[in-house]
Amino acid sequence: QVKLVPSGGGVVQAGGSLRLSCVAHQRTFERHNMGWFRQAPGKERQFVAAIKWNGDSSDYADSVKGRFTVARDNGEITLYLQMSNQKPEDTATYYCAASKAWFMTTISQQINDYTDWGEGIQVTVSS
Repeated sequence: QVKLVPSGGGVVQAGGSLRLSCVAHQRTFERHNMGWFRQAPGKERQFVAAIKWNGDSSDYADSVKGRFTVARDNGEITLYLQMSNQKPEDTATYYCAASKAWFMTTISQQINDYTDWGEGIQVTVSS
């Protein structure tokens, strides 16, 4: 099990930028694909971005492609989400999560493929 502690949320104006971080408490972090999800009020949790355990590939939801960048530093056991050109529809509670298995070759967008979750962190984009 990987304990994940997020930080970096807050309020930003439309067009602005924020960076979320998610620090793991176990070195096994480096064996997991890692994902970011978000949940807006009254909506289901949805996939945002994910990165492979070794950092050599990533995947994004269509709604954030070209604006968000997921990255990881396995030495620092930290996951990042750089959010740029933000829009009011990016307002949500954001979650980081670790994949259910080690060394997965495919990046999944499915919530059920992630089993260790950090606490949610609020991001609000004002218009």
